Amino acid sequence: MSLVKTLTSLPVTSRNSNSSHGHIFQLPRRRRRAVLHRYVAGPIRLSGVHASLNGNFEASKRLVSDKAADLATLGNLCVDIVLNVPSLPPANRDERKNYMEKLASSPPDKKFWEAGGNYNLVIAASRLGLKCVTLGHVGDEIYGNFLLEVLHEEHIGSVGMMDGTDLEAYCDAYETLLCWVLVDPFQRHGFCSRADFSEEPAFSWIKKLPEKVRNTIQESKILFCNGYAFDELHPHVIVSSIECAMSSGTAVFFDPGPRGSTLFHGTPDERRALDLSLRLSDVLLLTSDEAESLTGTKNAIKAGQELLKNSSRTKWVVIKMGSKGSLMITNSMVSCAPSFKVELVDTVGCGDSFTAAIAFGFLHNLPAAQTLMLANAVGGATATGCGAGRNVAHLEKVLDLLKQSKINEDYAFWTELLEESEASCMVSLVSGLLVNGCTDRFSCVPVRNVVKDILSMFEGAHEKTTINLSY
Repeated sequence: MSLVKTLTSLPVTSRNSNSSHGHIFQLPRRRRRAVLHRYVAGPIRLSGVHASLNGNFEASKRLVSDKAADLATLGNLCVDIVLNVPSLPPANRDERKNYMEKLASSPPDKKFWEAGGNYNLVIAASRLGLKCVTLGHVGDEIYGNFLLEVLHEEHIGSVGMMDGTDLEAYCDAYETLLCWVLVDPFQRHGFCSRADFSEEPAFSWIKKLPEKVRNTIQESKILFCNGYAFDELHPHVIVSSIECAMSSGTAVFFDPGPRGSTLFHGTPDERRALDLSLRLSDVLLLTSDEAESLTGTKNAIKAGQELLKNSSRTKWVVIKMGSKGSLMITNSMVSCAPSFKVELVDTVGCGDSFTAAIAFGFLHNLPAAQTLMLANAVGGATATGCGAGRNVAHLEKVLDLLKQSKINEDYAFWTELLEESEASCMVSLVSGLLVNGCTDRFSCVPVRNVVKDILSMFEGAHEKTTINLSY
């Protein structure tokens, strides 16, 4: 039985001060001014250079609520330590933990550090011109300072989860979460962090949603959460965040990721939070495998339609089809978009980059074809680089890929997918055809028309939007 069917249920002060992160960051005096703007005690206020797009942007901007930030992400903040190793960590839990502790016994060279988790998403979104802020915890040590430096460089805001709690009681648990990204000689990836070895969330001392985080959610147009947030935060904190977003008109994006199927077999609180996230999100984002695991349906279109049917407010179900491309299912139509031809280097961060573009399309009221093709381009451009974090694609590379318009056309694949789905609604497919056309299966949309519309939005774009946070 499918999971869907069975789910029922800085100010620089002392450490005891009630600052936004509740602790001091020991930075040289000359850097304190640059860092102070990243801390928030209430609603965020934005200033700086805004991306100046053409009339399409201005028209769509009026359709979204007047909120300070475009995108806020909940949790999943970490430093990736990317290392080449002779072999991936062992599968045995105890051996794996010993392996990780040995790696962590001394800090690796900073050249191996990179911002990970939801930082991939907000960096990619910021480079598209969105105003972004992260909601989560970073510690008072070298790794936390590194992450805040990255956010500052990328014009991204940060709101901490501390709420005047006694920090001395938490010791190691208060430190920034590290994720060891291990790459063997065959370019296979292995991941491990301390969150893998605890029955409790990594930041189990965060018992409720801090008021400053609640204010920021209310002042954001989108709240993004994924399954990895459950590794850091209690389910009731995640539920509170979603309920806060819904009550304030903030759209909710949810990507269950690989954790989706395991959460179903978790605690009653985890199952309830997963259920709520699936039913009440405005946009669901999944891979085809994840959609199958949640619905028991192999066909991606049918799986997306089932997720949509079981939701009370979902507008888009977006499914990533790997090298084939992506599709979007709504109540009225199915849209299919092929991937771009790229020289693949590294897939880490591609899914997060893809999501950044989906958020852009949602906020700017783009048609499904334009939204998906932009997302495919951002994800594809990131795949041509090495690693994630600051290595996700810049806008210039994305636009170059769009201009080339070299797509992986596989009409047979999409035809088979459609026939198996028995979809009765309208289905569109972006193709290499020069003019609009219809077949017995698809309404074909010329890729050059789609690309032209996307490129026109970015004509004359100025310097990247900045976000300033103040008390």
